[in-house]
Amino acid sequence: MKKLCGIDEAGRGPLAGPLVVAGVILLEEIIGLNDSKVLSEKKREELFDKIIEKSKYHIVFKSAKEIDEFGISSCLKNSILEIIDNLKEFSDSFLMDGNTNFGIQILQKEIKADAKYPQVSAASILAKVSRDRFMVEISKEFEEFDFKKHKGYGTKAHIEAIKKFGRSSIHRTSYKIKGIDDKEEYIKSLFED
Repeated sequence: MKKLCGIDEAGRGPLAGPLVVAGVILLEEIIGLNDSKVLSEKKREELFDKIIEKSKYHIVFKSAKEIDEFGISSCLKNSILEIIDNLKEFSDSFLMDGNTNFGIQILQKEIKADAKYPQVSAASILAKVSRDRFMVEISKEFEEFDFKKHKGYGTKAHIEAIKKFGRSSIHRTSYKIKGIDDKEEYIKSLFED
């Protein structure tokens, strides 16, 4: 019998950096799995290596540029389709955390699946750790934004840095920021006929 493949994402909401989607089929039981958001960074890092060792998995990155060009939903859907395509020989059952299956017939969906199913918890951890590691690495290139601290999310410090330095090449320009984009729109409107 083929095993369940859990799917989850990290990075749907940040102002910068990629969307990361992971699919995981566990080959052995792993103790301590849970929704990545309730685990400490240290625990996620420990579990990451165990998951890589004891599963079939596929991780997809979609850049800020792709998110701006195609939209977050399209990026999510295409990531899920890539995961299904890469893991279908090991699984015929795919479960995503959340409330939509993006029109993908084979994909089941369930809210809080990342806390209920070890496969989805594992996918949640792979996505979160992969994204966090990327943001820490890219932080060296964009020191003024301190991505290693906030991982691209819209913290007060991050928004202040955007006000001071403008957006970088890994910021999502399609994501509007209150207090920045509304001012720009207002200034533009002053110069229109």
